[in-house]
Amino acid sequence: MTTINTLLVANRGEIACRVFRTCRDLGITTVAVHSDADADALHTRTADLAVRLPGSSPAETYLRGDLVVKAALAAGADAVHPGYGFLSENAGFARAVMDAGLVWIGPPPEAIEAMASKTRAKELMGLAPLAADAVSEDDLPVLVKAAAGGGGRGMRVVRKLADLPGELEAARAEALSAFGDGEVFVEPYVEGGRHVEVQVMADAHGTVWALGTRDCSLQRRHQKVIEEAPAPGLTPELTATLHSTAVRAARATGYRGAGTVEFLVADGAAHFLEMNTRLQVEHPVTEAVFGLDLVALQIRVAEGAPLDAEPPAPRGHAVEARLYAEDPAAGWAPQTGTLHHLSVPEGVRLDTGYADGDTIGVHYDAMLAKAVAHAPTRAEAVRRLAAALERARVHGPVTNRDLLVRSLRHPEFAGARMDTGFYDRHLDDLTSVVHDPYAPLAAALADAAGRRAPSGVRSLGGWRNVPSQPQTRRYRTEPDGTEHEVRYRHTRDGLAPEDAPGVRVVRATPRLVVLEIDGVRRPYEITVHGDRVHAGTTALTALLCFPDPTDHREPGSLLAPMPGTVVRIAEGLAVGDRVEAGRPLLWLEAMKMEHRITAPAAGTLTALHAEPGRQVEVGALLAVVTEAEAQEDRS
Repeated sequence: MTTINTLLVANRGEIACRVFRTCRDLGITTVAVHSDADADALHTRTADLAVRLPGSSPAETYLRGDLVVKAALAAGADAVHPGYGFLSENAGFARAVMDAGLVWIGPPPEAIEAMASKTRAKELMGLAPLAADAVSEDDLPVLVKAAAGGGGRGMRVVRKLADLPGELEAARAEALSAFGDGEVFVEPYVEGGRHVEVQVMADAHGTVWALGTRDCSLQRRHQKVIEEAPAPGLTPELTATLHSTAVRAARATGYRGAGTVEFLVADGAAHFLEMNTRLQVEHPVTEAVFGLDLVALQIRVAEGAPLDAEPPAPRGHAVEARLYAEDPAAGWAPQTGTLHHLSVPEGVRLDTGYADGDTIGVHYDAMLAKAVAHAPTRAEAVRRLAAALERARVHGPVTNRDLLVRSLRHPEFAGARMDTGFYDRHLDDLTSVVHDPYAPLAAALADAAGRRAPSGVRSLGGWRNVPSQPQTRRYRTEPDGTEHEVRYRHTRDGLAPEDAPGVRVVRATPRLVVLEIDGVRRPYEITVHGDRVHAGTTALTALLCFPDPTDHREPGSLLAPMPGTVVRIAEGLAVGDRVEAGRPLLWLEAMKMEHRITAPAAGTLTALHAEPGRQVEVGALLAVVTEAEAQEDRS
């Protein structure tokens, strides 16, 4: 038996913090590694020791296995845990760790080689991918996938044969950036399937556990958004097949540690997709159902301890939602900025790599946190998670919180009738704007209540003993950008809203406004961070009362929707070209994903300010497409 006393996590963010939490419970000293961009990140701050990794860019730093091994030795670590992503499925890195005399918290390098490449994994399971140059119209739609890594990076659905070369190029570039390996392959794309997976855990003594199933069908851009355990609606026979296939895959490779075997389930049949030779992002739902700590089991297995002959019996149902800093209604565009506050009600597990006041940057994945609810039944778990997210305080950049709540309450999800095309069908409805009409009023009243004299005595503000004009405030709801004008008066009885029949102000302080609306009292907790105001769960931006006279943007201006790097321009594109609406003009890379910038309307490209390699901030002018009508007006 080996004893691990000091453990380095070769990763960052949420998963590093997650592993550190278990290490503290086990009495193991923790070591973080960090890029310059992560020098003050939560995982760096919470570890017992931290080592800087030099690198040419923040995105590449965590892919330098040689530097990670050097850091482990310098810190006196006994073992290395890879987390997920980055080098977690890199057999060469696993060997380098072991060759340095360190314990590798993961499967043998040979198992990683057999399964970490999706092409070789399919061959091992008796399957073969399509040859890209042999794809015909009859094969469509097809899925382009990265051979290494996961998380939806390097993955594209192709429905038109003419799009295949461009999507192959984009997938290779994204996979190379995320995993250091640009190999991609093509396979048939099954419409209407469910993404179901089996968690396995194996020791060095021949025991392999199949720890139930998970359904991960709700995905955006092939990245999972909501996961649950067990997968609902599977027959006992199909579940048994999934378990046996997963165990067979683990035994075929001499597996050890935690791994996940993924399937596409359609028409009652299971199709093998891949085996991820690492811990998955969604592992907490399995932990909740089986009452296990999978990270602790990984460590014990690596130390040489045997598993029990059988795993614990499952109990209840668990659902997990991934909270992303992104705008689903704007093509899932990632968001950056300061996370002022994040919390969920008690009774829901929250795994995160951020603390209040941390900055969400452009270099890494947009996931802020994972919220997990466990209950005796699926319906109770779903209801509990939806309610917790609805009541969560998420102050900072735009997130997908509202989308998560609506998804969990959607009849298709509630009835377990979802599949991987859920957001393709329902995204517009799930992101339609539903304003709380009284949130801007609450924000304005809180602002008015906060205007006090220096002595602390209430100032008279705008009150007069003769009729006067009402006070005016303007706000913009985020992220949709709708502007609202609020008017109110200072009266002898206090603040009174203008043009709001049926509304009475019960209480108005800088932090809490209580409105009585048609006889029903509604409290609004108010928080202010600069010009961003949160009234209850509504995010608002306080605006000037008059338009900004310095805003002279030309119609048709294409602005960077997020900070990032211009990775390429559409081939042959030049100023003066005629472009059609929706034509891709250039691509930005942000948070390890490529984002396509398209022409907003048909017209002429009259300016192009972007060039490959240029780093841009949000709002930077990239190009201008002048519509034909506008050109005619000018002439």
